Amino acid sequence: MTSSRNNGWRLAHGRSLTLGEAGHVMAIVNVTPDSFSDGGCYIDVESAVRHGLSCVCDGASILDVGGESTRPGAATVTAAEEQDRILPVIERLAQETDALISVDTYRAETARLAISAGAHIVNDVYGLRHDREMADVVSESGAGLCIMYTARGRDDLLEDIIEDEVMFFGQSLDRAKVAGIADDAIVLDPGFGFVQRREQDNELMARCRELHTLGFPLLVGTSRKRFVGAITSREVATERDFATAATTAMLRLAGASIFRVHNVAANLDALRMADAILEARHSTRQAGDAH
Repeated sequence: MTSSRNNGWRLAHGRSLTLGEAGHVMAIVNVTPDSFSDGGCYIDVESAVRHGLSCVCDGASILDVGGESTRPGAATVTAAEEQDRILPVIERLAQETDALISVDTYRAETARLAISAGAHIVNDVYGLRHDREMADVVSESGAGLCIMYTARGRDDLLEDIIEDEVMFFGQSLDRAKVAGIADDAIVLDPGFGFVQRREQDNELMARCRELHTLGFPLLVGTSRKRFVGAITSREVATERDFATAATTAMLRLAGASIFRVHNVAANLDALRMADAILEARHSTRQAGDAH
């Protein structure tokens, strides 16, 4: 089963987001000193809020606020440090914009506090596998949930990337179901950059459409990732925005719905082009059916 053309993503605080008719941009707001691309740029509350509001002006539908870098080798922070970084930012953004707010965390307590502060979505890079209480927090709060695939720290990996993703998501979705999280509150992230072998990112790009068999909308995050730099020979992460926009267009045509990016304007332009092509395809099909 493929995800339908018009899906409503149910979120906390009575909000929702229509998925299908147009692609959406989720802007990255890293309140961290060591993220791979923009670490240290928005480490204080004022700069992070300004950046978030600027992303909204550029067309972002969602602001994804995170307080701990997930790049390989990044320093682990305590829950208290993470919360000190992001909660004031989420509170301010919730007051100053109607844009949806996502909290990028794998800790249940951080998620709970962030939702109380105004967040609508939990973006869990460990797919409900790190903190046993995360699924209950999401269920009880009514938050939207992004379950991200990861190969990190696992000893049950399958050789085929799509088969492994299907197994991973199946197990995470079982946890969500047990906790009472509704299907329409869930989107799936294939985890570009979190695969077992680097070449699998390219394969995942080529085969991403196969994940629609799971029946859930897809959120993708290729922005400035290492595999994009390897293909384009761009060693500096901030020089990878053109190539990132290309992946956004390709993955939109493959059916992805939400795109987690650093450069909102460039990727929104790519989405508009892809959406115009999708609309032309839809119109051509309708005309054919009429005959």
